[in-house]
Amino acid sequence: MARLNKRLLPIKAHFFFFMAGMGPILPQLSVIGKQIGIPPDIMGYIFAILPLLYVLAKPLVGFLVDYFMASRNLRKFIFMSLIVVMTLAYAGFYFVPDAAHAIKVDESSSAWNISWSQEPLECSSELYSLKNHCQLMLEAECSQQNYTFDVLLVDEQAALGLNLTANVQHANATYLMCLEQAAPANYWSSAEAVCELRQLQSCIFGSGKFWLFVCLLFIGTIGFNVTNSISDACCFDMLGEQQHGKYGAQRVWGTIGFGVTALLAGIVVDLWTADAVKSFTPALIIMCIFSVLDLCSVSKLKLPKLGGSESIWQDVWQLVRQPPIVTFLCFATIAGIIDSFIIYFMFWHVEQVAEQTGYMDQIKLIEGLVVAAECLAGEVPFFFYSGKIIKKLGYVHCMSMCFFFYAVRLALISWIPNPWYLVGVELFFQGVTYALCYTCIVAYASAVAPPGTSATVQGLMAGMDDGLGFSIGSLIGGIMFKRLGGRESFKYFAIAAICTCVAHIVLRPLSRKQQYLPKSGYQVPQEQLRAQAQAQALKQEVF
Repeated sequence: MARLNKRLLPIKAHFFFFMAGMGPILPQLSVIGKQIGIPPDIMGYIFAILPLLYVLAKPLVGFLVDYFMASRNLRKFIFMSLIVVMTLAYAGFYFVPDAAHAIKVDESSSAWNISWSQEPLECSSELYSLKNHCQLMLEAECSQQNYTFDVLLVDEQAALGLNLTANVQHANATYLMCLEQAAPANYWSSAEAVCELRQLQSCIFGSGKFWLFVCLLFIGTIGFNVTNSISDACCFDMLGEQQHGKYGAQRVWGTIGFGVTALLAGIVVDLWTADAVKSFTPALIIMCIFSVLDLCSVSKLKLPKLGGSESIWQDVWQLVRQPPIVTFLCFATIAGIIDSFIIYFMFWHVEQVAEQTGYMDQIKLIEGLVVAAECLAGEVPFFFYSGKIIKKLGYVHCMSMCFFFYAVRLALISWIPNPWYLVGVELFFQGVTYALCYTCIVAYASAVAPPGTSATVQGLMAGMDDGLGFSIGSLIGGIMFKRLGGRESFKYFAIAAICTCVAHIVLRPLSRKQQYLPKSGYQVPQEQLRAQAQAQALKQEVF
């Protein structure tokens, strides 16, 4: 019968409460941006800039934790402060107003074929003075025969309120269209035109709610990612070198918490608001409750008093100069690119599929079930047995296997005929991709970290994975999603994942000659061992 290790109970509780607080919020970040009117390419730019800050923040905060390695109270204070800042930032989403647009546009198909009932005139100044004009009109570039001209497309109800007559028709709906600038004579004919619709730029970058959302998103997400990295370092410190294989058994409680609250929030949000624009107030309440419980669990952590490194930056620099480490960091970055696209754009894609197939009234329930399937049925077994899997296969084979299943997962996401199919896809593939890949990266970071630098090395590894990798993936993903739509974008990412798998397999034999990720774990170079022995001998002579 397995015995409960009471010493590790607080770290289990931290992972559970910390990730339970994030379950209702993290999967919905891009959807929250969508609801306030931010286009997918702009969201891609935001999520591309954001992870670059992780690359700096994670190792810097990790260095701070390692610097105060001898002081348990200071380390714990830094830990708890990050949780408080993160929670307050995400809770600030309550003050960001939702703004459903009156004109419904499919982000993957913003080109409209319109027919005219009468010639468009120059826009009236009273259109721009409408209090909620950002929700009532769009800009468009229209092409007709040899002419191209810029127009405003205005919701019919707004036009009627101003005693203006609708003059164009698209898909059985009528709108008012007027010229933003006076056009030359004979530019217009009664034939159909093709118009490319877009948000008013002033309504995106000139909006206070946009910048409030961006600031809160930056603070909250940086806080989450840094806290996550420090959590891993503290967990490995508490386990000790002989029990590193038990990391997954601790981290699995975070997955359980994340899945439970994501499902709970999905159900409650759907019950709370029946219309298409969902209120995230219940999700924020759940987050705040579990964050308070997390602070209580962190206060009970008994962090070990470890010896520090005499020169943290020098030790880390000597580590990252080694070619095997550089190679691993490159593939960890690619894993981050794939993960970021799935995390930030999978729900955006599934909501497009829901709009096309008539499942929008169930979408938050479906999204909650997707996250629950990912966590409870996908990640739990793989986190729990990840130590045994890595010990059996080695880091190299695990990474190759992860990239292969990433390709299968992405291809299936691009294929789903309706949103309910996504539940099954994530049920079977989240564990063998994200959970196993994540454990492989953090376990490797812990194995190679010189003494006294665990938080810094974890921060560096995580900075490349969900920092630089997330930045590249978000930028590329946002542009592709805007131009190609969800299905095609996921298809191309699937092709990239299988190519990465092949590249990893091809490079592996060369890497093994350099002791790159050997099956038994990373072997510290002999030069480093001799340097550590000399330093220890010098200490003994001095004291």
